[in-house]
Amino acid sequence: MKRNYVIENASTQDIPALIALLAILFGIEADFQADVAKQKKGLALLINHPENGVIKVAKNQTGQVIGMVSAQLVISTAQGSTSAWIEDMVIEEAYRGEGLGRALLDEALVWAKNKGATRAQLLVDTNNTPALGYYSHLGWESTQLQARKIFL
Repeated sequence: MKRNYVIENASTQDIPALIALLAILFGIEADFQADVAKQKKGLALLINHPENGVIKVAKNQTGQVIGMVSAQLVISTAQGSTSAWIEDMVIEEAYRGEGLGRALLDEALVWAKNKGATRAQLLVDTNNTPALGYYSHLGWESTQLQARKIFL
């Protein structure tokens, strides 16, 4: 299949399109709600601090953002190195099934490995059955860990 997209690091000019993609994702994730101001701030923090994280975007032939994934570094005492948190994986529905998700994840993992990470963890909504199956298909293993949150 011909690759009709390009993958690159997001820029601040991509933020409006990224907010639209996050609205799709947050529409199916019970833990999150779309909030343009918060998403704009968070996306800018990631984009403007490439030493800590990256947003990989896929753009179609006209330059429209059609998919995204983010990766952020954390220090893993278990690994004795950095590891990467992979989040915000979303593809426009019309572009699903073309290998785009795998390509985005691969690019995020290359970025993490180049930053010294030796492991990656992916956050996925436990009620998002299609995503759970998809990540298993790509080789991501389930863990016994469970995420918890508290607002500060």
